[in-house]
Amino acid sequence: MSLTNSFQQINFPIFLVGFMGSGKTTLGKKISKSSHIPFIDLDREFVDHSKMSIADFFASHGEEKFRDLESLLLKTMPVDKGVIISTGGGTPCFHDNMEWMNRAGITVYLKLPPRALLKRLSGKEGVKRPLLQGKSEEELLAFISDTLGQREQYYNQATLIIDAHKVSPGEVIVQILQHNN
Repeated sequence: MSLTNSFQQINFPIFLVGFMGSGKTTLGKKISKSSHIPFIDLDREFVDHSKMSIADFFASHGEEKFRDLESLLLKTMPVDKGVIISTGGGTPCFHDNMEWMNRAGITVYLKLPPRALLKRLSGKEGVKRPLLQGKSEEELLAFISDTLGQREQYYNQATLIIDAHKVSPGEVIVQILQHNN
């Protein structure tokens, strides 16, 4: 069976999880383009729903309200069909989100070590993220290491754990299909 035909077998959600900067959105879009499976970015859904940037929402309402609304939006995602959902870095770690995603579909943890995440987050991309603002490179590495250490207990519950250094969309789909058979 060709890989293209294999995509038709995917009638469940694929949740991409991992630390901010691990490539969830980028990879999700690439998988969607090559497979024609719809893609949803939970952060984009949050911004569209709240009519505020995540940074502005954090500043106005705090992290607890952010996590409550994020969880509510996650649990309204379509789980009865094939869809790729890129989650926020903290999404799996709050409420019962990771447990819910594992019941609803397949979770894929895009794993990177702290220094690789630092490299990805130290540019202009990191400036937009509320939890990273105002940190020196040394503080940023300490924050990434500490936060990743706390979050990995959730990330490691994923159906699949994939090294995110140089993973291709096709490789991810093949691993998902192999796991699902």
